[in-house]
Amino acid sequence: MTNFFLNDQPYSGKGQFTIFDVIKYFGYNSSLLVIEYNNLICDNRKWNKIFIKTGDRIEIVTIVGGG
Repeated sequence: MTNFFLNDQPYSGKGQFTIFDVIKYFGYNSSLLVIEYNNLICDNRKWNKIFIKTGDRIEIVTIVGGG
């Protein structure tokens, strides 16, 4: 079991999963996101290569347009 934080909320998951898996699971539009992973901005080219570990902290910021 992997216990992690997403936007300051605790979550748990079974097996191995990546940042990209979390984005897909929660239904985010990946083209409109900035991801902070353990207090560092995460390059979107690495989202499918970074596996979530217990204690990790992920912040997802969505970009919203408007006028």
